[in-house]
Amino acid sequence: MTLRTLLQAAPARANELFAKMSETSDGAVKTRERLFAELKAELEQHARLEEEHLFPMLSRNPETRELAAEAKRENKELRASLAELDAMPKGDPAFAERLAALQKAFSQQARDERKELLPAVRRALSDEQMQGVTQRMEAGIAEAEQSRQDEAEERRMRARQEREQAEREARAAEEAVLAEAEAQRERAAGERRLREQARQLADTALRPMAATARAMDDLARQAGAGRRPEVPGMAFTRMLMWPWLNPTEAAVTTRREGVGPEEVIQLGEEVLDIGKRTENRGTARIRRFIVESAVEQEVTLRSERVVVERRRPVQDQVTGEILTELTLEVMETEEVPVIQKRQRLREEIVVRTERSERVEVVRDTLRRDEVAIEQPDARRAGRAARTAR
Repeated sequence: MTLRTLLQAAPARANELFAKMSETSDGAVKTRERLFAELKAELEQHARLEEEHLFPMLSRNPETRELAAEAKRENKELRASLAELDAMPKGDPAFAERLAALQKAFSQQARDERKELLPAVRRALSDEQMQGVTQRMEAGIAEAEQSRQDEAEERRMRARQEREQAEREARAAEEAVLAEAEAQRERAAGERRLREQARQLADTALRPMAATARAMDDLARQAGAGRRPEVPGMAFTRMLMWPWLNPTEAAVTTRREGVGPEEVIQLGEEVLDIGKRTENRGTARIRRFIVESAVEQEVTLRSERVVVERRRPVQDQVTGEILTELTLEVMETEEVPVIQKRQRLREEIVVRTERSERVEVVRDTLRRDEVAIEQPDARRAGRAARTAR
């Protein structure tokens, strides 16, 4: 790679970045930040390599000393403009205007280097010196590229570590939730076991009392007549334990003084107990799919062509080197469209369920026990009335 090609590579790359940034809108803040960071690094590296390896040699030559000083001043102004743009919000409309001004100034500086600085370098430096400058600048470019790659790798590694840490924390939180749920299930199971054991103990304790009560009832019925002796302990037991005794045990046949035995007939009824269950009434399906559509957009492209013309000099006095072989290389540039796509949020679809309540009348048929009473006195009174007629 020649020194001319090396010095013109950075402006070509910078022009590509300028073109990409000019196509962005004020809302593409992230894209502008990324492209401006690349542009700033490219221009600062170009200026640094010139000042470290080329300008010191030009400053020692009386013919190129002024050109080197002017180039240093332009690099200083370039750094100041880059710092000012770096501090500005990338979504500010004024950012695009200042960027266009910087692009214009840098294009003029690149043309000056191509038309004035490079020919002066060929006149002031020998081929060996130019080759040495080229090698040192290439080494500096390679070192800077390796440094950028190392920084990018470090950023990727740091992002990967942060992502893994977030995943570990999410897994730990999920495991904690699962452990808490398992502990709650175990506590609920333990409570159910304790309640079951308490119920079994209560049933075991009541079983002898119920057996004793049934035996006493059987003895009373076998006696047939007379008052059954009251057992104070059993009466007290029935008074306390009547909710847990069987219905037949609770409805004990009793006898009162001077009357016959009583029989208890229990009347029951059905009670309407309405529960609720959830049924599936259908499924709403929302499916997102991709639709492709053709779009077109106009973009203004710039190109630079080499124009060669002959003209008569203003004066015939020789100011430069003549009667020697000279080869001048001028690079032609042309902007080409670079298509990039970015994603933005167009619309949001909110899916939720709404709960409503209604009152519904539930009708059914219930059964209940009724009793019909027929007494002998009523029948005899009816027969006596018919006889008298």
